[in-house]
Amino acid sequence: TIAATPNELLAQWRGEAATGASGAVPAFSAARGRQLFERRATDWSCSSCHTGDPRAGGKHVVTGKAIQPLAPGANPQRFTDAAKVEKWFRRNCRDVLERECTPTEKGDVLTWLVSLR
Repeated sequence: TIAATPNELLAQWRGEAATGASGAVPAFSAARGRQLFERRATDWSCSSCHTGDPRAGGKHVVTGKAIQPLAPGANPQRFTDAAKVEKWFRRNCRDVLERECTPTEKGDVLTWLVSLR
């Protein structure tokens, strides 16, 4: 397990996103992150399980399993294990968007989640 902080993850994704064709380093956007979190691309959105307020606990819509708050301000254990973060982004982006999220999308979502107090 690789310990991480939200800022370390954001730095990693900035580097991954900058390796694109232009080499430009993206500015992550809390507004875009919130839009992605709330976007219903299939029958689901992130907020289907994590609720519209990621500072609150949620519940998986299929299994009924309780989900701890997603926002680091409400749950300091979130985004502290880089391997788990990547695993969950991969799984949940595939479920919701039917594809993997880009480094910029992950950075946008985390930027929004970190902004919630």
